[in-house]
Amino acid sequence: MGLPLGAALAACGTSGPTRAGGTPTGGGGGGGGATYWYLSGQPQEGIRAGAVERFNKANPGGQITGTTFQNDAYKAKIKTAIGAGQAPTLIWGWGGGTLRSYVQAGQVEDLTPWFGENAAVKDRLFPSSFGAATIDGKIYAMPCETVQPIVLFYNKKLFDKIGAEPPQSWGDIMALVPKFNAAGIAPFSLGGQSRWTNMMWLEFLFDRIAGPEVFQAVFDGQKDAWSNPAAIDALTKMQDLIKADGFIKGFSSITADSNADQALLYTGKAAMMLHGSWTYGMMAADGGDFVSGGNLGFMNFPPVEGGKGDPSNTVGNPGQYLSISSKATAEQKEIAKKFFATGVLDGEEVKGWVGTGAVPIVQGADSNFAGSKDADWLNFVYGVASKAGTFQQSWDQALSPTAAETLLDNIAKLFQLSVTPEEFATNLNAVIGK
Repeated sequence: MGLPLGAALAACGTSGPTRAGGTPTGGGGGGGGATYWYLSGQPQEGIRAGAVERFNKANPGGQITGTTFQNDAYKAKIKTAIGAGQAPTLIWGWGGGTLRSYVQAGQVEDLTPWFGENAAVKDRLFPSSFGAATIDGKIYAMPCETVQPIVLFYNKKLFDKIGAEPPQSWGDIMALVPKFNAAGIAPFSLGGQSRWTNMMWLEFLFDRIAGPEVFQAVFDGQKDAWSNPAAIDALTKMQDLIKADGFIKGFSSITADSNADQALLYTGKAAMMLHGSWTYGMMAADGGDFVSGGNLGFMNFPPVEGGKGDPSNTVGNPGQYLSISSKATAEQKEIAKKFFATGVLDGEEVKGWVGTGAVPIVQGADSNFAGSKDADWLNFVYGVASKAGTFQQSWDQALSPTAAETLLDNIAKLFQLSVTPEEFATNLNAVIGK
């Protein structure tokens, strides 16, 4: 939910940096060509590299050099580089609170005038994708790539094994836990060491119990917003599930970057997994016939009994985002803007994302789904994203980096049962607005 989730993409591959195309890596304003850092991990990495390669082929006089990093390594590297004034020309991210911190530090270009002059570029993208790119009414990032709601995945074979149906409510989830445990199957997989994976659970519980208003109050800086009774209820329900052995044993030592959490689902060691839609392509690539054989089920998170939240709501990443470093040279900035206009989400890239089971943030992208082996999945994601009453950005992306780190730290403690819901709320209230 968000990578750096809220959201976040889970990525695998080299620990980085590695060079795309064998050209030198680089950051800051030096050099003639533009530089671009992005996440490693197939199949996404190949699509990003392909977009750069096509652009470079069409623009021999203005090249882009790509460098790849794993998810967690990227978050650390980009923060350091921006702080040192050595950011790449193109800054890849998730928008929201992190982007706000870049804006406040004067590190990224205001793209509002450019979008005003290039309305056709803006109009072909999902309107919902611009929220996390907009700070104080101005656009500071180009939405790119795909819409990524958080999805409840399940292993159909394991449900058949115990004679159960997918959960239609929170009560159903709690009732399934002892049934799967009795069969020697972990109810839920979780890469808890990554922390943002745990956060997805809270994002949905808060929404299903109270709607988006409770977190919106946090985002708006309202005093003691985390102490809302609905928030305490959600935090308590979360610990109820943990205490009931709802998750795979040792979840706090499992990382999302390793994709081990996904493997637990497709190898039949865990029955369900709450995770980003980006994992579909990875499971299709790595899970043998788990996806192609029709054993993967998926659904939106079910309602909580008595909850006020709209069950059509979703959480996650309404897009990914490319900003332009304010420290880049004029030439580098022009290359980046040309990439925005002609390279980002071109026809080949749209087809590439669809081919991985992802939904590009392009209006009418569903016209590419017909005949796809993943058509059911693609239409599901497109439907969730387009019909959601609210598409809430991942919390750790929406908040400032300072507040997000406190959030993730306390989420880890909540899942380890080392803080109570009330202590969690007190700790988070202390960083509201920071």
